[in-house]
Amino acid sequence: MRGDGYYPRGGGGGGGQRRGNLHHSKTDGDHGNDDRDHKEKKKRDAFFDLKKYSDKRIHVKFMGGREVEGVLKGFDQLLNIVLDDAKEIIRVPEEQEGGVPAEEKRRYIGIVVLRGPSVILLSPTDGSEEIANPFVQAE
Repeated sequence: MRGDGYYPRGGGGGGGQRRGNLHHSKTDGDHGNDDRDHKEKKKRDAFFDLKKYSDKRIHVKFMGGREVEGVLKGFDQLLNIVLDDAKEIIRVPEEQEGGVPAEEKRRYIGIVVLRGPSVILLSPTDGSEEIANPFVQAE
């Protein structure tokens, strides 16, 4: 082997490249990007603040279609949620031919911890009401 940093093909050096010519921002004295990235990581807060909904009823929908309603007691930055007095909402689909409307049942759960990554919708229930879909054409 030569002593100048040259590695021949197949010799573990990457196809005849000189290893001494690599430049990195740290060796050039440019630390501005590293400091900015570090500050951005420190500033990372919750995506949105749920404090205003503490001790109020909320409605949560999950991937897969499950729904839960209860009183918000706690949360973290990953959107893991603690609900008290929680009830699972079970919707029985309407029959195709009979035209019977969908039936809704509620099952009492109590206190529950909801896993944040599976939450797709979170909505306060106090002060809100269901309205007709304005985009559905009247028959």
